[in-house]
Amino acid sequence: MASISGNVAILKIFYLNLERSTIVRYRFFNTIFGNQKVSNERATRLPIKSVFCWSGSDRGEGARDLHGMEGVKEETIPSEKKPDLSYYYETLELDTYFTQNKIKIPQVEKSGFSFRKLWAFTGPGFLMSIAYLDPGNIESDLQSGSFGRYRLLWVLMAATILGYLLQSLASKLGVVTGLHLAEMCYRQYRKFPRLVLWIMVEIAVIGSDMQEVIGTSIAIYLLSNNVIPLWAGCLITIADTFTFLFLDKYGLRKLELFFGVLISIMGITFGYEYVVSKPPQDEVVKGLFIPWCQNCDSKVLLQAVGVIGAVLMPHNLYLHSALVKSREVDRKQPEKIKEARMYYLVENGIALVCSFIINIFVVSVFAFGLFEKTNNDILNECPKSESLVYDRAVEVFDKNDKLVDADIYRGGVYLGCAYGPAAMYIWAIGILAAGQSSTMTGTYSGQFAMEGFLDLQWARWKRVLFTRSIAMVPTFFTAFFSSLNDLTTMNDFLNAVMSLQLPFAIIPMVAFTSNPKIMGEFVNNMFMKVVFVILSVVIIAINIFFVTGTLADLDINSNVFIAIGIAAAIYFIFVLYLALHCYISFGNKRIENHPWIQKYVIYPEMNTPKRKI
Repeated sequence: MASISGNVAILKIFYLNLERSTIVRYRFFNTIFGNQKVSNERATRLPIKSVFCWSGSDRGEGARDLHGMEGVKEETIPSEKKPDLSYYYETLELDTYFTQNKIKIPQVEKSGFSFRKLWAFTGPGFLMSIAYLDPGNIESDLQSGSFGRYRLLWVLMAATILGYLLQSLASKLGVVTGLHLAEMCYRQYRKFPRLVLWIMVEIAVIGSDMQEVIGTSIAIYLLSNNVIPLWAGCLITIADTFTFLFLDKYGLRKLELFFGVLISIMGITFGYEYVVSKPPQDEVVKGLFIPWCQNCDSKVLLQAVGVIGAVLMPHNLYLHSALVKSREVDRKQPEKIKEARMYYLVENGIALVCSFIINIFVVSVFAFGLFEKTNNDILNECPKSESLVYDRAVEVFDKNDKLVDADIYRGGVYLGCAYGPAAMYIWAIGILAAGQSSTMTGTYSGQFAMEGFLDLQWARWKRVLFTRSIAMVPTFFTAFFSSLNDLTTMNDFLNAVMSLQLPFAIIPMVAFTSNPKIMGEFVNNMFMKVVFVILSVVIIAINIFFVTGTLADLDINSNVFIAIGIAAAIYFIFVLYLALHCYISFGNKRIENHPWIQKYVIYPEMNTPKRKI
């Protein structure tokens, strides 16, 4: 007993610096105090932080670790009244880039809409919108313009609206629960499917990073007059990404301001190209608001599907659900959550409108300049007196009458031929801003995904270094061993890879926001459930069509096709597993109580807080 008393005294001293007094009951079923086995329960008053959530009547108790000491089962009974909330609630957060630096929301006397509050909430939506402007999207824009002229602008607008709806769900999850999508996956899925889900998300992050880093490297290659090779551009991008990411040390608002500057640079540079090219405005408006695709062949239709695949990125949903946590919202008050959701919806709309306008600039410029243009047409238009541009044009445009196969490098060279070297360099600056900003947000996506799915509690710099290494290493070696032509034609393949990962973001997000045990009074109503299920099915079907179309264009032997078939079967089985979990989350008790579901699908502590002290 002396040994037990001594250890209890040590625990009391250890927790003296913490805040709230609670009753902690320990059931010792292991030999944690020396070699003594203790079977009885002891109640000891220790001052510790409240880290549990309460969700209506679903106040779970579960085995947890106390600072890594296995064998301790604990429950807390706070000395003050528990908040009677209908939705999932936790108080302790991981040390993400904003945990210690949250933006406070100003209190205003008048009721109703406040521009001061909107300004305080402004930031996460614009960081999210950068994914709509990464080099992969820019290349998809110029290809849709060169292949389909203005006929695919309405597809771009529809994809942006779909993106807004999905992003609204992501922000809703983060605001209501205080957890981002990966953290909620950790609490809702069994270990094996959760790890598979994490791997799928990491593949999406890697694919996106490859587009972003390679795009930035191409911009550096253009700006340096081909002096800096692509692999060196990758190293520069990786290095300055880590440098810029630590701007948050000087305040989160300064980091958000930096992203705002990069978006402004994209707007100015791509807007300049739009002004100098002078596309017919009536054709642009017609392409936006009339859903038509007259005389569109299979290539144009595949490009239309590719536009949707490029805009809707799975990792961006994980990112956005985390970014909204950067504002100090009192989640104990439902009215504050409603207010935050309203301002985030407005901010998301403004941010996506800005990104949409920039995308329109790119599509229209190349719809006007490259539609049905051949390589010889470009060479004939390119003035030989401009050697800086003409020499590059000879390198990338073969002397033949084939239609131009546009990419971000050839697009820049074309602009230099048509409107002078200044247009080429301004284009490169815009691509550099797009690549650098999206690489930084991609860093956050990888960090949030890994720390959420694995519940990592490392030091922040270790998490950033590890998550970036996973994505950057394959990108560097791809750039080192590939030619410029290989890299610039990789975009469709990478878009196909990310499209395959889209169900692994959409299905969990719809499931969680439709789960009354998680969302409480903020749960999706029946109409929203039906709408989002239909949208999810349509989006997934469209992306599968895009992937199969992309694979059909590749020269693949029969053995590889067999392997692809096996992988596709496993893929669809896992998607069906997630869909079943989603259906159960809607509240179907009859299926939920089935023994097989209880054993393989339902997590024993679903909807129960798992944050460790």
